[in-house]
Amino acid sequence: MGKCVGDMGGAGRPLLPTPQESTPAPGGSPGMATGHTITTNEATSHVVVTLGGEKIAETDRPVLLDETGLPTRYYLPREDVRTDLLRPTDLHTTCPFKGEASYWSAEVGGEVYNDLVWSYETPIPAAAQIAGLMSFYPDRVELTVDGQPA
Repeated sequence: MGKCVGDMGGAGRPLLPTPQESTPAPGGSPGMATGHTITTNEATSHVVVTLGGEKIAETDRPVLLDETGLPTRYYLPREDVRTDLLRPTDLHTTCPFKGEASYWSAEVGGEVYNDLVWSYETPIPAAAQIAGLMSFYPDRVELTVDGQPA
C-alpha cells in the first residue's frame, strides 16, 4: 500500500505509492489504490500534545483520520495549537490520498523539533474535513487521548 504523511522514510523522505498503487480500481477515485480508504470523524475526545514538558496543543474537538495501513491521526483545530511555538518550514509532501502537506517545526525550551507538525491547507475533496487542521507525529511528542497515551 502507498503511504503518506506520518509514515516518513528513515531519512525523512515520504514513502510514496508505486504508479500501480495510484491507479484507481474500476469505479474508484483517481489517486486511490485498490482497497485504500480514508475516513474522517469529528470526535469529542480530549487530546493533549506535550513536547519537552510543555503543553503545545489541547482540544476537545479533534478530527480523527483513519487511513489504510496507518495508525489513527488526530487533526486539531489551529486555534487549539500553540502556533506561537511553530515556524513554517520549506518541506512540502504530496499524498495522492489527501493532497499537499505543509510542515512546521516547533521550538520549545530552546530546542528546535524540525518538521514536527503538518497540515493540509487545501486537501483534495476526499479529505476536505482536515483542511487547515494540524497533526503531530505521535512518536515525536507525548500525545494523550482522554488521558491515555495514543
